[in-house]
Amino acid sequence: MRPLNLTEPMPAHIAIHHVTKWPLWMLAFRPYFLAGGLLAFLSIGYWLLILTGYASWHLTMPATLWHAHEMLFGFAGVVAVGFLLTAAQTWTGVESINGKALMLLTFVWISARLAFFIKLPDFANANLWLVTVLQLAWWLGAITALANMLITVRSKNNYPFLVILSVLCALNTLYLLLVLNNNMQLALAVVDTAVLVVSLLVGIVAGRVIPFFTAKGLALSEQVHTSKIDKALLYLSILAITLFFISKLFLSSISPAFIVAIVAVLHLIRAKLWWHANVLKVPLLWSLHFSYFALGVGLMMIALSFYTSEVHFKDALHLITIGTIGMMILAMMTRVSLGHTGRTLNTPKYISVAFALVLVAAITRSILPLIIAPHFAWQISALLWLVAFLLFLIYCTPILTRRRVDGRRG
Repeated sequence: MRPLNLTEPMPAHIAIHHVTKWPLWMLAFRPYFLAGGLLAFLSIGYWLLILTGYASWHLTMPATLWHAHEMLFGFAGVVAVGFLLTAAQTWTGVESINGKALMLLTFVWISARLAFFIKLPDFANANLWLVTVLQLAWWLGAITALANMLITVRSKNNYPFLVILSVLCALNTLYLLLVLNNNMQLALAVVDTAVLVVSLLVGIVAGRVIPFFTAKGLALSEQVHTSKIDKALLYLSILAITLFFISKLFLSSISPAFIVAIVAVLHLIRAKLWWHANVLKVPLLWSLHFSYFALGVGLMMIALSFYTSEVHFKDALHLITIGTIGMMILAMMTRVSLGHTGRTLNTPKYISVAFALVLVAAITRSILPLIIAPHFAWQISALLWLVAFLLFLIYCTPILTRRRVDGRRG
């Protein structure tokens, strides 16, 4: 194992044609957070144009399935991988993927996004087959890079991340194959399952970072530990996901509602235990706490949707996809971008506005359809999301593309 020298300085001057040595390619969080932010803005922008009738849709798959794929497997997937490949370097001391290898993997991910819009008259599904191959290649490349780091130092505590990424890879491939076979209902069931898998990932990461960040950010004497709840949540979440998957794809008579409700309660208990009133004074903290709270509420709404028609499953799911996944991603991308480039953890007021906009977008998408026309609520939510991620891109693009302020690599 080559020892990692975190104090190694960047060259004072990098020729513009030495692309692989640009700061952008020093660590995975840089291109992947930038790519995730751009996809979040561009794909929802296009989605809003479709919803308002200003753009038409001509692809071989329904627009709703493209939207679901890009926001979950595209956006959430690339940010999760960027975070894990960056964090693993800290966990293991093993150098993470960078330079040419990172450029190649990023190129594969970008190619998969563009491949959706390829049209070959003699081969109607050529674009979907190409997306399937490219997405699979990207997932396998990312999983291999992460596995190499964790297995090298036998970081067994982090092996669950390899399992979760592998499950997401399998679900992504299955989703695209089902779309290719025109089995749209099962495809939607698979992507719904994938949302719950990402929620499991969020729960694990939240358990590690929220209590730690809260104690550190508020200068508390110690952080809150919830080890017993953490362990129960892991196993019960896996059970809930398994039951949900079986009920949607194989045995509709099985209901995961009760287990999902228990998981929701445990998340809400953790959220209460982690909470501190002074969190409201720190945007990088309240954004994380509120996004995690939304997970417990969203899961409880999902459980209720199995018992009453008053709570719609898709509305509940969007409280998680926007309020938890979207908001936590925005907060974590901002925090990691600052911390891993040597900057202080202070954000301008408009970033606090961005966090608030995503939270309001989640409430608008999941609750407002009960009061106003659903289609109009979706449009408002999408517009709020767009403004939030535009603010993120304005703030973080220079941070992600420039060298660390201390001149070190990374």
